[in-house]
Amino acid sequence: MVQNNDILKKITEHITNILTTELDGSYVYHNLKHTKFVVASAKEIMEDVSLDDQTTEVILIAAWFHDVGYVHAIEGHEERSCTMAKEFLGKLDYSQPKIDMVCDLIRATERNHVPKTDSEKIIKDADWSHLGKKKYMALAELLKEEINSTTDRKIAATDWRNENINLFRSEHRFYTDYAQKNWQERKDKNLRRLMKAKKSEKKLVRKEKLKASLKNNSPDRGIQTLYRVTLRNHLKLSDIADTKANILLSVNAIIISMALSNLIPKLDNPSNDYLIYPTLIFIIFSIASMILSVSATKPNVTSGEFNIEDVKAKKVNILFFGNFHKMALKDYENAIEGMLNDKDYIYSSLTKDLYFLGVVLSRKYKLLRWTYTLFMTGMIISVIVFFVAFKYFGPERLLVIPELVK
Repeated sequence: MVQNNDILKKITEHITNILTTELDGSYVYHNLKHTKFVVASAKEIMEDVSLDDQTTEVILIAAWFHDVGYVHAIEGHEERSCTMAKEFLGKLDYSQPKIDMVCDLIRATERNHVPKTDSEKIIKDADWSHLGKKKYMALAELLKEEINSTTDRKIAATDWRNENINLFRSEHRFYTDYAQKNWQERKDKNLRRLMKAKKSEKKLVRKEKLKASLKNNSPDRGIQTLYRVTLRNHLKLSDIADTKANILLSVNAIIISMALSNLIPKLDNPSNDYLIYPTLIFIIFSIASMILSVSATKPNVTSGEFNIEDVKAKKVNILFFGNFHKMALKDYENAIEGMLNDKDYIYSSLTKDLYFLGVVLSRKYKLLRWTYTLFMTGMIISVIVFFVAFKYFGPERLLVIPELVK
């Protein structure tokens, strides 16, 4: 007969080999790691109680074999585990009474089994010890994933949490003194975490339902979107116009600077008189382009002298700063409060905002169109005049004139 230490060593190697090579990879919870976890938990409990060597050995053997039946089936895996234990322990000439004890302990790990002996309580608590561990939430997720991938059930997160809450509250309890003393407190914390998550989810669901209800029942949503999108587009167009005007302003400023620094000083020389008119045309068109560019970007602020009576009569749009910058703060706050209570006034003000933004944009783009036209025309005319002046009145032409006079 094989010695006791050799038996546990051979069983450890045997179970490790089976669960490593024969168990389907879909079993992400009931695998070798879980088996080792249960064995360690059983040892932890047994260190707190006085047990004879035989009982300790039987419990550890049962812990190693209790889930090995998963390599064949999920349903009735305990009986499969018992059969596999009998076959292997028989080969080791293990005594039949002990083999029967091992099988009884394996069957004690069935979910609905109520343990009767101290040994059954130990292995039962060891098998469910994860409920009282910090890593319970992660282990529970692995178990859910395993069930979804190995059975026809597809458990939603909410249903799984409710099942676990029911397990904690109604179904499971620790039986050994050690488990109650060392694992019950953490189990209660895990239950509170589940309850907190459930409450948070309920609040979130109610919030989403309320948002959906408000979204579907609010006839103003489309109107608000229209105003928001249109106003944003108007502001983008205004920014584009300002950018174009600034580009033209910068270009013409550079042109004038270069003309003043390079062309104007040369006009003192009588031989360069032919450059006067081209240079003058060049500078006049550039200055005109700059004036139009400045006009396009020039801000126009209204008087802002409207009073509270005008606001009450809805004669003024108080959303535009030019209409309220001279109002007293208290009057403006009252005006805004009155507007918020009057939906038609809000929409009327937004409509006026859109309209006057459009008027401003029309003016800007008209000025920009004239500016670009003037700039291109000035460039073309200036180049032509420079060419004509240089061709017919340039230095070479002036040298020929004295000869003709003679």
